[in-house]
Amino acid sequence: MFRRSLLAAGAGLILARPGLAQGGWPNRPIRMIVPYTPGAATDAMARLAALKLQEKLGVTVVVENRPGANGAIGSQAVLQAPADGYTIMGSASIHPMARYVMKAAPYDPVTDFIPVARTARGPLVLVMNPRLPAAAIPQVVAAAKAEPAKWTFATSSLGSAGHLGSIEFNRMTGANIEIVGYRGSAPALTDVAAGNAQLMFDPVLATLPMIRGGQLRGLGIATAQRTPLAPDLPTMAESGLPGFEFYSWYGVWAARTTPREIVDRMNRAIVDAMREPAVVERLTGLGFEPVAETVPELERFIAEDVARNAELLRIANFQPE
Repeated sequence: MFRRSLLAAGAGLILARPGLAQGGWPNRPIRMIVPYTPGAATDAMARLAALKLQEKLGVTVVVENRPGANGAIGSQAVLQAPADGYTIMGSASIHPMARYVMKAAPYDPVTDFIPVARTARGPLVLVMNPRLPAAAIPQVVAAAKAEPAKWTFATSSLGSAGHLGSIEFNRMTGANIEIVGYRGSAPALTDVAAGNAQLMFDPVLATLPMIRGGQLRGLGIATAQRTPLAPDLPTMAESGLPGFEFYSWYGVWAARTTPREIVDRMNRAIVDAMREPAVVERLTGLGFEPVAETVPELERFIAEDVARNAELLRIANFQPE
């Protein structure tokens, strides 16, 4: 499995010692902080970015998981380090939403950070505990409306794509299923598989293996067309939710005051990596779409994405915690 090999390669980053570049940046190891737990899509995509930066820049890139406080612990660690390009962050679409989901966010994810590059995006899959009798989304909606106390959505973190997808599901169906935040995808998916929560939206990378293994039941994928990876999995539109498309996307950030020439150099390295045929083949084989953008293009995309998601939270009357 690419996911296992990717994580194994990422673990090896700490041990690898390629020759350092002579003079200028970078001339010593780079630390990439991941503000979430190991093993899920955000961690795997961050390790892919770290691996490719290491190959392109010729220095060690050490991945460090610093979970907690809805991503704030790891994010603050990046801002507390010198803004010299030697401490960066690998995160996901949840990062720019911090000020909307935390009551007193200790930083502004847009003005305090600069996005270096996106790596890829992956669609969300709606999964359910396999022991529940409902077999399709209309049955889930009917059961949840009839006995709302028996249904909860797990989500990897407040502000994540899965959280936003859950809000949109409730809005479109009128089900009003309670949404419970977790500290990462792994514990949330584990609780769904165990029956402690009933439903979850999470990226394809983590959900499809568990669907194939029987730990979860797949109900729908949030894409316009079915995926060749799971052709029997209907789209959300086919299940009565027209236009329901949600993706989690992944990227690299640095402190806003990091020299622009360093940010641009990292951007070029990641963009080049995302265009490599082997990387494209591996990512698309897992249902991901590689992304290649300049920093200004990425900043425009984030502004639009944040505006859409903030409006969704407003409509849902979401109150930051």
